[in-house]
Amino acid sequence: MKTTNKLTSIFSKIDDPRRDLTKLRQLNDILLIGIISVIFGADSWSEMELYAREKEAFLRSFLELPNGIPSHDTFNRVFSAIDSTQFEACFIEWVQSITELVPKEIIAIDGKTIRGAKSKGRKSPIHMVSAFACANNLVLGQVKTDEKSNEITAIPKLLEILSLQDTIVTIDAMGCQTEIASAIINKEADYILAVKENQSQLLEHIEDEFRFGKTIDTAISEELDHGRIETRKCSTYKCL
Repeated sequence: MKTTNKLTSIFSKIDDPRRDLTKLRQLNDILLIGIISVIFGADSWSEMELYAREKEAFLRSFLELPNGIPSHDTFNRVFSAIDSTQFEACFIEWVQSITELVPKEIIAIDGKTIRGAKSKGRKSPIHMVSAFACANNLVLGQVKTDEKSNEITAIPKLLEILSLQDTIVTIDAMGCQTEIASAIINKEADYILAVKENQSQLLEHIEDEFRFGKTIDTAISEELDHGRIETRKCSTYKCL
C-alpha cells in the first residue's frame, strides 16, 4: 500500500488535458492502471482494459474508480494526450523512489539506436541515452535524441534528473567532456570516463602517465571466453 500511495502521489502532478465534461474517470486512475498493467505484461490498450477488469477488486483497494474500469479507447486517448515530458519525469521520480542504490553502485550511461524505427525509409532516427543501475538491474532514466552525436547534450539532461550520490558513473568516450564530469561531481558521485582520439591531447597525457607515472595499484583478471583466454589489467595512477 505504501508503494501505491507513493505512485498515486507522484503521478498526480501530471496536468489533465481533458475538458471537464469528458472527465468521467479520474486521470490518476487511468494512469496507474496503465502503468501497473504494463508492468504485468500488457502491451496494448485492449490488454490494459482486460487486466483492469480481471483485477478490479485489487485495483479498488487503492483506486476510487467512481465510474468503473476505463475502456481501451479511454486509455488510448488519455495517454496520447498527456504531456510526455511530465509523464517521463514522474516515472523517473517513482523509479528512483523505490530503488535503493547501494554505496558505490555502478551507473552505466550509454546510448543505443532503436532498431526497427525508421523515418521515410531511412535508418532509425531515434537514439536513446539510458542510465542503468548495475546492482539493481534497473534502468533509472532515459532521454531521447535525434542522432547519436547529440549524446553530448543529452547526457547532462539525464544526469540532472537522477539522484546519483555516492555512486560511480561510467560513460564511453562520447561522454568524456569537462561539463559532463563537472555535472557528475556536482551530483556527489564519482566517474569513470573512456578516452579516445576525440580528446587527443588528454589521451596523450594519459598515455605518458602510463609510461612514466608511478602506479598506485594494479588488478589483473583472467577468464576463458570464446575459446581464448582474456586478460584484463587495470591500473590506477595519481595525477597532479
